[in-house]
Amino acid sequence: MDLLSEVAKKLGFKYRVQLVKDGSYGRQDDNGNWNGMIGEVVRGEADLAIAPLTLTAAREKAVGMTKPFMQTGISILLRKDISEESGLFDFLSPFTAETWVGILIAYLGTAASIFIVTRLSPCEWSQPQTEENRFSLFHSLWYTAGALTLQGVGPHPRAASGRVVCCSWWLFTIVLLSCYFSNLSSPKSQESTQPMVKGFEDLANQDMMEYGCLAGSSTLAFFKNSNNPVYRRIYEHMERTKSFVSSMDEGVQRAKEGNFAFIGESVSLDLAVARHCELVRTHEVIGMRGYSIATSLGSSLIKNLSIAILQLSEAGELAYLQSKWWASSCIADKAKSSAVQPHSLKGMFLVLSLGLGLGALLAIQELTSKSRRSAGEQRKSCCNVLTEELSLRLRTINANRPQENVEMDKEKA
Repeated sequence: MDLLSEVAKKLGFKYRVQLVKDGSYGRQDDNGNWNGMIGEVVRGEADLAIAPLTLTAAREKAVGMTKPFMQTGISILLRKDISEESGLFDFLSPFTAETWVGILIAYLGTAASIFIVTRLSPCEWSQPQTEENRFSLFHSLWYTAGALTLQGVGPHPRAASGRVVCCSWWLFTIVLLSCYFSNLSSPKSQESTQPMVKGFEDLANQDMMEYGCLAGSSTLAFFKNSNNPVYRRIYEHMERTKSFVSSMDEGVQRAKEGNFAFIGESVSLDLAVARHCELVRTHEVIGMRGYSIATSLGSSLIKNLSIAILQLSEAGELAYLQSKWWASSCIADKAKSSAVQPHSLKGMFLVLSLGLGLGALLAIQELTSKSRRSAGEQRKSCCNVLTEELSLRLRTINANRPQENVEMDKEKA
């Protein structure tokens, strides 16, 4: 109606709209007679036919048709829950690959920080020569994994530095698990939907789902007249099962009910997807053609109508009208959560990094305080005592064994 209004303004004519009596677009029977909109124009019952009328050679012979005002093709309409293919690793879908890599790095970094901090802090490991360090590398990894699954694993750090690191990891874990489970329970977004039937070849090679198109439409004529073996199989199946629908609304309704793929023109299917959030259209589009306005053969309106359509297209009016009417009403679908991108958790990664850094600084400060006290008691330089403490605590060989056992091993050697 908007297109008709804009064209009427440019050409300066008045009009009266009436619905086609038989509800058809126009098909020629075996006797050469036309029904639907094309038939009414041919018989002079209507001056114009404005609808999603596909420009075809047969119609061009019977009526005059303008330059196309919209391009379309043939595609497939499916229900979304039928078209979604469940994968073996769908449990990984809440996060992107980059996020999973970041989580792995955060896990290993936190475990390493706990391992180092509990070695440096004298409040955690006060006597490296005689006392066994409770936080070995293996235990640090196990402790971090336990916190990640919200399961407590002892022993816990006693020093303030170790507790700061652990608290940062716990906070990161709570937010991470909340995001994971909220995205895991949400339906897949439309952008991530992978249809099992991705095209017409898939449709022809399966027998689990019924499919059909509008009876007497140009879509049916395309498959009937095609020499492509895949398209011929589709036509023969529809002809054999009589899976035709009488109207576009019936095809959309059957697709919504499930286990039915409606084959139609992509523009009309896109409009159905915009109105019915449970539907999705496959990406493959075949048989590209255009929609035109039909007039009686040899009418003087043909050229003026075509010029008006081209002017509207050049001015961007046709693109505006399409965006106006094809805008999706699926607000719920737009709000569906997709895989969490790395930048979505950027703040929590930053908080964790700050917590690990603060814990390391506290551990160094605790070790420095102890070194100053020991330097005063031993009357040594603070730097020398600190260096000795660091070398003693960061030793990897025999660092977790009591000094008595080390000396016994030496004696045996």
